[in-house]
Amino acid sequence: MKVLGITGGIGMGKSACGELLRERGIGVIDTDEIARDLVRPGEPALREIAEAFGNAVLDSAGRLDRGRLALQVFANEQDRKRLEMILHPKIRQRWLDGVQKWADEGQSIAAVLIPLLFEAGVRKDVDAALCVACSEATQIRRLRQRGWTDEETKRRLAAQMSTARKMELSDYVIWSEGSLALHAAQLDLVLKHFSSGRR
Repeated sequence: MKVLGITGGIGMGKSACGELLRERGIGVIDTDEIARDLVRPGEPALREIAEAFGNAVLDSAGRLDRGRLALQVFANEQDRKRLEMILHPKIRQRWLDGVQKWADEGQSIAAVLIPLLFEAGVRKDVDAALCVACSEATQIRRLRQRGWTDEETKRRLAAQMSTARKMELSDYVIWSEGSLALHAAQLDLVLKHFSSGRR
């Protein structure tokens, strides 16, 4: 089975790409969803995070306060790396297991949404990388629509590889400035090339 790793900056269209892939009958694993599952109450990763960052990152019900943790880790590179050391290996193993299950079932193509595909060092685990990208102005506008402040956006972007570099390292790029139909047309072309082994 061939695995397509999908990356790109925050708000650039990875989730839309995932939905379009599902519409085409392709199995999609979203590592953001895995990350959320891993920090549910009772999960070992949540206990490790509380031990590393203190109970202040938990709310009154013992759930992870994602906003408070984000404020801490995106303001301190060492804290961010500590969090990544807790979560990234677990996330990787979870999606690898999912891909293997689909391979055992005979599926020919799968896709994994991995925002930090290159930063986390897992490019080697997929057959090709697809970067979904747009202009910085469009990205900021989309994040404002989600309720993000410009300061929060600035901190998040500073902690990740630049979009230009992700595009350079990827095998395919989808430019998501236009309509969803245009996004879909680009994706169909990528799938045609990917399934035939062309870049």
